[in-house]
Amino acid sequence: MNDRITIGSMYPGTLHPASLHNKRQSSPPGSSAENGVFKELLRENQIKISQHAAKRMEQRGIQLQSDQLAQISTAVEQAAAKGSKESLILLKDMAFIVNVHNRTMVTAMDGKAMKDNVFTQIDSAVIIS
Repeated sequence: MNDRITIGSMYPGTLHPASLHNKRQSSPPGSSAENGVFKELLRENQIKISQHAAKRMEQRGIQLQSDQLAQISTAVEQAAAKGSKESLILLKDMAFIVNVHNRTMVTAMDGKAMKDNVFTQIDSAVIIS
């Protein structure tokens, strides 16, 4: 406790700022550590489906293929680039409300449920052809 602390310094003695951060182990390209980071980034960019949306999809017989999920993910990225918060995404005869910031599908509708329906609390719409 005899170390002197100067103004602008929180730690006594010499401390490099890099030592405060978690150190990542460097790994050669193509290694399993690099693949783990890639998988983590991929998982972060996927669309999550809320319980409500999953329930609606089950009730309405909506089944999405991996290519359709990829299209929805791309639509969410486009909406995010425009600053959207809640977006209506139209894909064939299906409609999805997605929270853009959380990348979470809030609800899902088929063609029957869309008829005579008013979509509220959305600030954008993306139509996927």
